[in-house]
Amino acid sequence: MTATRAMHSSHWGAFSALNDNGTLHITPFSGDPDPSPLLQNFENVLRHPVRLATPMVRRGWLEDGPGPDDRRGADDYIAISWEQAYSLAAAELKRVAGLAGPEAVFGGSYGWSSAGRFHHAQSQVHRFLNTSIGGYVRSVNSYSSGAASVILPHIVGDMNEIARRGVSWQEIAEHSEVVLSFGGLALKNSQVASGGLSEHTERGFIQQAARRGARFISVSPLASDLPDEAQGEWLAIHPGTDSALILALLQILKQRQWSDEAFLADYCVGWPQLVAYLNGEQDGQLRDAAWAAEICGIPAARIEALAEQLHGKRVIVSVAHALQRAQHGEQPVWLGLVLAAALGQPGLPGGGYSYALGALGHYGKQHNRVAFPALPQGKNGIDRLIPVARISDMLLHPGEKFRYNGRTLTYPTIKLAWWAGGNPFHHHQDLARLRKAFATLDTLIVHEVAWTSTARHADLVLPATMTLEREDVGGAPTDRHLIAMQQVAAPYGEAKDDYSIFSELSRRLGSEQAFTEGRNAREWQAHLYQQMQEKLQQQGISVPDFATFWQQGILELPQSDDAGRLLRHFRRDPQQHPLPTPSGKIEIYSATLASFDNADCPGHPVWLTPLQQPDEQYPFYLIANQPASRLHSQLDFGRFSVSQKRGGREVCSMHPRDAQQQGIAEGDVVEITNPRGTVLASVTLSEKVRTGVVQLPTGAWYDPVDPLAEQPTCRHGNPNVLTLDIGTSGLSQGCTGQITVVQIRRFTGEPPAVRAFEPPVISRNPPQASAAAGDVAPGA
Repeated sequence: MTATRAMHSSHWGAFSALNDNGTLHITPFSGDPDPSPLLQNFENVLRHPVRLATPMVRRGWLEDGPGPDDRRGADDYIAISWEQAYSLAAAELKRVAGLAGPEAVFGGSYGWSSAGRFHHAQSQVHRFLNTSIGGYVRSVNSYSSGAASVILPHIVGDMNEIARRGVSWQEIAEHSEVVLSFGGLALKNSQVASGGLSEHTERGFIQQAARRGARFISVSPLASDLPDEAQGEWLAIHPGTDSALILALLQILKQRQWSDEAFLADYCVGWPQLVAYLNGEQDGQLRDAAWAAEICGIPAARIEALAEQLHGKRVIVSVAHALQRAQHGEQPVWLGLVLAAALGQPGLPGGGYSYALGALGHYGKQHNRVAFPALPQGKNGIDRLIPVARISDMLLHPGEKFRYNGRTLTYPTIKLAWWAGGNPFHHHQDLARLRKAFATLDTLIVHEVAWTSTARHADLVLPATMTLEREDVGGAPTDRHLIAMQQVAAPYGEAKDDYSIFSELSRRLGSEQAFTEGRNAREWQAHLYQQMQEKLQQQGISVPDFATFWQQGILELPQSDDAGRLLRHFRRDPQQHPLPTPSGKIEIYSATLASFDNADCPGHPVWLTPLQQPDEQYPFYLIANQPASRLHSQLDFGRFSVSQKRGGREVCSMHPRDAQQQGIAEGDVVEITNPRGTVLASVTLSEKVRTGVVQLPTGAWYDPVDPLAEQPTCRHGNPNVLTLDIGTSGLSQGCTGQITVVQIRRFTGEPPAVRAFEPPVISRNPPQASAAAGDVAPGA
């Protein structure tokens, strides 16, 4: 390809790129006021040695045939041709679906692989399985908000209305007097958004609000969860204890007659039941400031002062993703809403309740009048599902019953998992347990751009193009710029895009027309664009045709200012605009949830002590939060991500006093341990971390010294070796990966070298049985 500049987009920003003989020069979109440094991760990845250049088959699977195999994750690989790969994949899907039906196939994907709306891996794999075999076992919800996405519809209605339209940053800048954020408003999180983010505006709005006099208060174990521009106050809470703090605030508001009783009576149901709990009418435990102080580590006087700060002010209460990624994670989400209601704030400009404000760049923005359409996934012919964070449970306990959102479901028996666009060895907890779960499969097929740990556990690895190596359209419902994602570089090696791979497999399975509908990738993009164009024309808005859009590279779309519309309309007239809840009101007590009879999520919000508590053996909390140097684990081998490591290892943070007591100094390699395993990391000392807390971001590629160890050691720094794989509650079964307990010590001796970005052992001379196309067969 000639050295021409192309427009492109990513989940962390729009940009133009110049490919000069494999060297990329990235220029952020000129309209972005605060471009993300994550764009630097593209600069060195196109020809990185960890990229996948050709289809691969795991030796044990090829030689012994499909079936459970404990060698997954430690086996070597054989390079094969695309013809061989297609034959193997099509035959295995046909075999499993023919013997056990679609109920034996799990369609794994996580949707974050590319900002492009057509080459959206989750849509591609689901469409393929629906059109080729009639369906698949699916997952629901997300690791980020699994608990919130189930409980919010019960207590206030549509989660998207609360998360994406709850409040706008513009409102906060103009109206809010107090921004009370449980879990903070870290800019590292809001610099990313699924589908793209052309303008990073959060920093500017926060600065504008602070200059006007708005008071920012961050309740978090980490001071870094609130940007310096907020000029805010940090309340250093014990991890996972926000519910106790909020209950005490509610008790103070009620006791001092500061609660808005009129709002609670007219717009809510269940306040009297919660007040009885606050006062300990059944168990004798008063949930006051003194009670909460013992739990959350914030002095009682400060808790009482916080309640006074909120009284009579325009307050927005925000609850971060992080709080509900822990055991009983539904409770702080619920209580944040109750606190806003007790202050009478829902529906007021710059006031009320927002779930996950600042957690993604989508939130707090205006919405486009018309969104760019998604690729249709077709009809799934079976109704079998799991909550997304229960993948290990499903594979390890087929046939076992589990509770989810008031239903009793049964884990299916999965023989084949097809994964495209996701890395569960990043997202999931207790990685030794996850490895055992994957070992139970007959077959794991993975599409990947590089040798992630998930690829290293696969039986068939199909090399996929990176976003820079294909064309697409980047757009998000809250991004006013639609981006023509023009191809920047030729595919690496023999890599193909997911659509090409699935199109060929569909041809071999007799479902090509159903999958492609006779269109190639460019024709699909033009088709989806035309659908958006027609909807805009119905509103009297004209946009150029697809060819013109593609040539100019960017299109500005009209937007609507509809932030807060659900609660604003409800507040204006609750009879004409009831909430989509059983009562039509905010449910402080939910008869529906009570009827589910979940002891870990009863009919009104409560404080429940988590199973994991620091003790003498494991005295520290570990916070496994989102990284600042990459999106999830994507492009961990990218330039910016690598630059933030030390000695190739991920960096953890701890308080200097804790470090001194443990004999740890700045820059030491430390081992962080608990019963599930050990993680090595480089340590930095910071007073911005609460004492008793170690912070280690997620996303370092899993790099075990012994992949088959019962208690593995990750030499690279993946905290999910240590996190506990249990559901948040019987209601949502959400992810609990944010918090665990650990011991931390200085590593003595020479630490093992990090090898995360080195490919596994690969044979270029396949066995005789696989030498010729058409001859290859597993177990030959």
